[in-house]
Amino acid sequence: MAKFPTAEWVEALKNKLNADAHYAEVAKNWEGDIRFIVDPGGPLPETMLFYLDLWHGKCRDAFIETDPTNRKAAFVLRAPYNQFIRVLLGELDPMQAMMTRKLGVTGSMVVLMRNIPTVLDFVRCCREVTTSTL
Repeated sequence: MAKFPTAEWVEALKNKLNADAHYAEVAKNWEGDIRFIVDPGGPLPETMLFYLDLWHGKCRDAFIETDPTNRKAAFVLRAPYNQFIRVLLGELDPMQAMMTRKLGVTGSMVVLMRNIPTVLDFVRCCREVTTSTL
């Protein structure tokens, strides 16, 4: 359990994804890494990036990024800090956030739409490791 968005939060999410049997089952066919770009807002003074390598129900790697040009991610999720917080607190549905562009998505929307249970369970795991925010 950790504070979003910190390196401890990213590590806690990696551990949660790797230990959660339900996520492993729902995401068993998922192949795609994700970059989160958390833009400034509220108490976050500058953009923060983190990367998750998700593969068949496991998180192979997760870390804070300093140079996003080192690797290309299959999906990029970008939003101001406040929008990410609303999703993590359950105030904003993640699919609705993507469809209304409150949460910007780069990558195949077809893949996301075919994998809604995986997306929603990923968000559940994110919520479960978030004990507080900045």
